[in-house]
Amino acid sequence: MKENVLTLVMVIATALGQAQEKSNKDLDFTMKYKTIKVDNLDIFYREAGNPSNPKILLLHGFPSSSRMFNELMVSLSKDYHLIAPDYPGFGQSSSPSTSDYKYTFDNLASTISKFIDLVGFEKFSIYVQDYGGPVGFRIATQRPSAIQAIIVQNANAYLEGFGEATKALNDYVMNPNAENEKPIRDFMTLEGTKWQYTDGAENILKINPDSYITDQYYLDRPGNKEIQLELVRNYGSNVALYDTWHNYFRIYQPLTLVISGKNDKLFIEKGAIAYKKDIKNAQISLLNGGHFVLEEKHKEAAQLIKDFLRKNLKK
Repeated sequence: MKENVLTLVMVIATALGQAQEKSNKDLDFTMKYKTIKVDNLDIFYREAGNPSNPKILLLHGFPSSSRMFNELMVSLSKDYHLIAPDYPGFGQSSSPSTSDYKYTFDNLASTISKFIDLVGFEKFSIYVQDYGGPVGFRIATQRPSAIQAIIVQNANAYLEGFGEATKALNDYVMNPNAENEKPIRDFMTLEGTKWQYTDGAENILKINPDSYITDQYYLDRPGNKEIQLELVRNYGSNVALYDTWHNYFRIYQPLTLVISGKNDKLFIEKGAIAYKKDIKNAQISLLNGGHFVLEEKHKEAAQLIKDFLRKNLKK
């Protein structure tokens, strides 16, 4: 009698397991495009993957949006739950005027921190690129126990990471007059945006023109240049926090993978390698590309991320 009951229990358990597996296969974890309210702002975000898998928050740079992560998210969606928001003033999110929203990196980080709570991310890795660095590192220092790993792609946290191409940025931050503003405005033209995508590329023929044309569309919206200028003027607040971030790196030793494009003239190779100064076991796996290296190397980047997280991330 006991053997019959045991057999029946095993049959039921097997059937339930198979049903659950079939249910998971039937669920649609492909890319979704969503919007959520954060302090009366519409924050647009892309979401892919199974919510029961390890989570990754992807934070974009200037002048892009969550769009820059589209192919990478598709490549990672079978193994991870991924969310990539657009900041206020970028992409599909609300773009209030500079009088209605304080465009500082502190405030961007505050908005995204509230977004994280609303989407229910409690433990997650962060992927940071360009402006994603100062946004993500602020969040990491504020909630260190939530961060499982950091993936750095052309995001700077060290003085030696500034390339010659950032000179105009530094001049405008130090002295934001009309003369120094002109090169910044020139950088926000289609020519400047295209340069960010193509300079340092391994093969320019693999850079999709839709990428920089789309970014330029958002830059050319009425009032957006003023938004971007306000953020540039605030960039010095990031450098002022470098010691704080380095202290966080030294104390918490976060799992860190650096996959920057090594030919970037904005945030140069020395800055990518510099993470090893404070994070002893940081893995530096530089890719042959420029500032937006994912345009060419999203598959290679995805494999590096999978290998790194499978090896290091605790279940």
